[in-house]
Amino acid sequence: MAEYLAEYLPVLVFLAIAIGLAVMIVMASYMIAPQHPEREKLSAYECGFEPFDDTRGRFDVRFYLVAILFIVFDLEVAFLFPWAVALGDIGVFGFWSMMLFLAVLTIGFLYEWRKGALEWE
Repeated sequence: MAEYLAEYLPVLVFLAIAIGLAVMIVMASYMIAPQHPEREKLSAYECGFEPFDDTRGRFDVRFYLVAILFIVFDLEVAFLFPWAVALGDIGVFGFWSMMLFLAVLTIGFLYEWRKGALEWE
């Protein structure tokens, strides 16, 4: 058991050095550059005007559709890399199961495209 724990010692040393360095850098930035927030510094800067609505306002559903599309295609890539590496070992069944997975994703993408979910006004 002790030899297994000894293998983690370099990781713990690395984490201790990283945390210590991060704390030192943050403390040095507060000591070197004093913080004096001004009204101009704290004002809204992204769109150029002050917010006027409640933060719990409704968003257009297209934002969610784009986010879902991103997640779907991100997961697709996450599944394709290990599949491509192990393609020689998984055989014909693995190949056709991935083709079915890609077909379902393609059908979903075409459905969203036909419904106009990707059109931005």
